[in-house]
Amino acid sequence: MSRNLNRAPTGAGVVYVVDDDESVRRAMARLIRSTGLDVETFPSAGAFMQRKVLDRPACLLLDVRLAGSSGLDLQSDLGEAQRGLPIIFITGFGDVPMSVRAMKGGAVDFLEKPCNDQELLDAIQRALARSREGQAETAERQEIQRRVDSLTPREREVFALVVTGMLNKQIAGELGAAEKTIKVHRGRMMKKMRAESVAALVGMAQKVGLRP
Repeated sequence: MSRNLNRAPTGAGVVYVVDDDESVRRAMARLIRSTGLDVETFPSAGAFMQRKVLDRPACLLLDVRLAGSSGLDLQSDLGEAQRGLPIIFITGFGDVPMSVRAMKGGAVDFLEKPCNDQELLDAIQRALARSREGQAETAERQEIQRRVDSLTPREREVFALVVTGMLNKQIAGELGAAEKTIKVHRGRMMKKMRAESVAALVGMAQKVGLRP
């Protein structure tokens, strides 16, 4: 097959290949490495689950039919982890219900063997882009949570009420404190949260799941 393969930048990401066919693993690894990406291969879902996933952009190239746990079983086991480790399914025995289940479960793509080299590499780049987005979102949530954790109990109470749209006077009445005191707590809270506006604060609260 003709190829129009673009090399990825060094350190661009890692692709985990899970397939019980050794010849397929070798061929996939050779193709992916030719673009500058790192590759690790595994013969089963169990072998992959024993590997600690690296903290870097990554995706999972996963055969649907495996000895032991299937690719779809592994997808279910990963659950929310797919935000940082998107899945591309490959199969020689695909059917519509199977592909629908995979895509509903969050898969990036569902390709049939033998798949076109460029089609596969394009899917990998989409998956790695999603991985980067997921990792960036996770890092942002962790930073916001770190700021929330730095608040005093009273500042956290003020935070929870400010994001509902309450004014200082209303918050003071709710907490049984002087309005001047609430103003001080609110100022310190906004500074610790690095929020320039109530709208920004509301966005932060939503990202860490803070509810009034």
